[in-house]
Amino acid sequence: MLQSVAVIVLDGVAPFEFSVLVEVFGIDRSQRGGGVPAFDFRLCTPEPGLVSTKTGFSITVGAGLEAAADADLVVMAPAGDYEAETDPRVLEVLRSALLRGAWVMSICTGAFRLAEAGLLDGRRATTHWMYSAELAARYPAIQVDADVLYVQDGKIITSAGTAAGIDAALHLVRVELGAKTAAAIARDMVVPPHRDGGQAQFIDRAVPDGAYGTLEPVLEWLGEHLAQEHSVKDLASRAAMSPRTFARRFRAETGATPAAWINAQRVLYAQELLEDTDLTIEEVARAAGFGQAELLRHHFHRDVGASPAAYRRTFRGGAARMSR
Repeated sequence: MLQSVAVIVLDGVAPFEFSVLVEVFGIDRSQRGGGVPAFDFRLCTPEPGLVSTKTGFSITVGAGLEAAADADLVVMAPAGDYEAETDPRVLEVLRSALLRGAWVMSICTGAFRLAEAGLLDGRRATTHWMYSAELAARYPAIQVDADVLYVQDGKIITSAGTAAGIDAALHLVRVELGAKTAAAIARDMVVPPHRDGGQAQFIDRAVPDGAYGTLEPVLEWLGEHLAQEHSVKDLASRAAMSPRTFARRFRAETGATPAAWINAQRVLYAQELLEDTDLTIEEVARAAGFGQAELLRHHFHRDVGASPAAYRRTFRGGAARMSR
């Protein structure tokens, strides 16, 4: 279970990306409900003391890299000149974390440090679109995907810049602690609980106010009627648009096609039902809008990486352990 998180910060650390990690993992929300644990959150750096940020102010980091030695998650925050040679001690911490079975994650140009450590060879990875071509050129053994928000390959997660770090962090929380816990953190942060990693760089079923502009009423209605069948023509009519305009606007505002967005929301709802109800798999499939258990299993395994039954066993047990 994800309990301890160590973030490696270097001189020139990017404040926003750093603060994303503090916001997701560094705040004690254990008394607010939703099953969110109090993570053991650690900041570490090769030489403890003042660490500069790229915007001029500094932060005090009291722990050395030994703080990452037993962390369940080690995160490489983007910092400084990503083209410069990285302190060998940082690279060794990253390698050791993966070897002992911990999660390793990077945000934005932090992927270059993972690549330098050799962790991304033969894997899919991403970074901010501005740097993706350079990452691919410098490390040809990596399959760089420039068009996605984040990539999970085994126990390594790489993400694009800025807000994509939120998506990657919440994805890991969902994988380790369940959809309900991820939704509780997202609700506290006032961000969408789920944006699929495969969405273009340029979602709990509830849509935050104003999150999707002109299509927000349609998306809210869809979230309340997932069990129904929906065609682009019918949805376009509800939005008072032509089907072609609706499809184009939908992609622009959500980063996904209508079918992909609806299926992702159905999987999220299925996760909630598996965690919180005694419905059978067939009943969950119908309630979530998949109709048949086989379709639920297909989409669920593709998005979550586990069968519905395995997911229920894992996260019902996890919820019980956290409540004790």
